[in-house]
Amino acid sequence: MSLNADSADNAFTFKGGMLPMTVMELSSADPEQIRRQLAGKLSQSPAFFQHTPVVLGVEKLDEPHLALERICAVCRDHKLLPVAVRGGPEPVRQSAWALGLGWFAPVEEGRSRALESVERTDVAPSERVDETPHEAVAVTTRLFRGTVRSGQQVSAAEGDLVVIGAVNAGAEVLAAGSIHVYGALRGRALAGIHGNTHAGIYCRELEAELLSVAGNYKRLEDIDPKLLGLAAQVHFSEEQLEIKLLA
Repeated sequence: MSLNADSADNAFTFKGGMLPMTVMELSSADPEQIRRQLAGKLSQSPAFFQHTPVVLGVEKLDEPHLALERICAVCRDHKLLPVAVRGGPEPVRQSAWALGLGWFAPVEEGRSRALESVERTDVAPSERVDETPHEAVAVTTRLFRGTVRSGQQVSAAEGDLVVIGAVNAGAEVLAAGSIHVYGALRGRALAGIHGNTHAGIYCRELEAELLSVAGNYKRLEDIDPKLLGLAAQVHFSEEQLEIKLLA
């Protein structure tokens, strides 16, 4: 078989991707306790539970053997679709694979390094005497001119994203850093996708379907109606998203 086969003969192509994913961090392994909390969440925000794919984060649990199949069943009963497990010892990983789920390594170490690099930007230049140009990490900003249309995704994997235009409903913008939209934000905006809690979202007109900073989200129905249609800023503060007018 030729390695240079015509692309028309290919059934698929592998590509690296950066897709937004909701992580359900478990602090209890009791399926019934999870069921009760999900029932409460469903009554508060039914639009979120519409076949949403989730990753089950089990890093906080100190249990080598989880009732993973029962937990997944509880999630599916509430229209959440478990697609992978994050963290846990070898028995958990084996259980995930047996159930047809993916498995991710824990992210605490990588997240700590990311936050440390963010905090280092606050150090005065005179205090960076040990830093050489080769050790400095370049943070790039991606500039997108025009409208991000429905079904389109625009991302900045390493820095901030600036959109000189609008983000339509059904569109998605993502950034490792902050997101700046010089127009209406009607789609989904996910800042700090690698865990940067210092990231923010800024827009001229807030109508977002979903806002997220470092995995902490709010949907349109959770936003104060008094802020809709106005210039706003979004930050992570005191373990929740804070949305206020952009002065």
